[in-house]
Amino acid sequence: MNYLNKENIEHIAVGASVLASGGGGDPHIGKLMALNALKQYGSITLLSVDELEPDALIVSTGTIGATMVSFEKLANGEESVTACRLIEKYLNRKISAIYPIEIGGINSLWPLVTAARLGVPLVDVDAMGRAFPEYHMTTLSLGTVSASPLAIVDAKLNISLIQTQDNHITEKLARSLCAEMGGTAFLAAYPISPNDAKKSGILGTLSFAQQIGETIERARNTKANIVQTLAALLRGFVLFHGKITKVDQRTVGGFTRGVVYFAGTDKDNGKTFEIFFQNEYLLARSAERTLCTTPDLITLLDEETGTPILTERLRYGIRVVVLGIPANEKWRTARGIEVAGPGYFNYGIDYIPLEERVTSSTRA
Repeated sequence: MNYLNKENIEHIAVGASVLASGGGGDPHIGKLMALNALKQYGSITLLSVDELEPDALIVSTGTIGATMVSFEKLANGEESVTACRLIEKYLNRKISAIYPIEIGGINSLWPLVTAARLGVPLVDVDAMGRAFPEYHMTTLSLGTVSASPLAIVDAKLNISLIQTQDNHITEKLARSLCAEMGGTAFLAAYPISPNDAKKSGILGTLSFAQQIGETIERARNTKANIVQTLAALLRGFVLFHGKITKVDQRTVGGFTRGVVYFAGTDKDNGKTFEIFFQNEYLLARSAERTLCTTPDLITLLDEETGTPILTERLRYGIRVVVLGIPANEKWRTARGIEVAGPGYFNYGIDYIPLEERVTSSTRA
């Protein structure tokens, strides 16, 4: 059992930005909400899955919609609580604990707020190990765990409940409702048992996000190279150094979609690069050479500060270092690649593990 304090939350927010692969919503907003919840409710308890009773009901919460919209439409805090109450009513069971659906962006922080408001613990597990653009893209889905019932609530506390036999259909229905709710909404979904979490979730990810944040702070304080430090911690590779020359993005179908273009700098001077995204960065390439694809992570770091750059913060002229980070092994299975690999997004290429795409000389 661990009681999260202000410093822990600050570190989780930083780590969540690194693992977000550019998406998941702005963690700064989630951090402020979590800090306010900590001040208002006194404590936020983080438990391991093993500390829960076998019959405990644990539920994920988070946001859905285009990241650009969620950046502009701030929540009031009641949305996810209302969604959780609807799940309880439907199942006729009390929620024992809350967990994040993904360990990236605001969706790593918002469950802290929900747990504090409900007076229940937070569980150190998530269902992606990063952020993904669609709600069926979870390791729970790979393990045949149902996303239903799913409760969706907007800022005006309009509510709807979805019950389907297929998680992909659940995603499509929720996305359609989200569009009618103004482009962003809050969910409670994937009600599971501790055994489900152990078998099909990704354990210890909130603690890992905290460790990443602590590592970055220590590197800054000691003047260490943040990029090299993160690459070592995450088993990552430096893909390229560059400056943003153009950003082409738009909100389509409830997602922020686009391409960001780079001119190479430093050792990559004279080269050009591009990253395709749908809320999250999904494909990085230079000319005709693919450097990294989903489900592996692509993380943009500000060259000067080491701060992760999310898709809604892409701007002309920013100098970046791009890291490729291997995904959790559950995503590297045939089923994982089918659900969240490049083929799903119609990129027309096969998934090849990151470390096979780059040479050892590109490791930081």
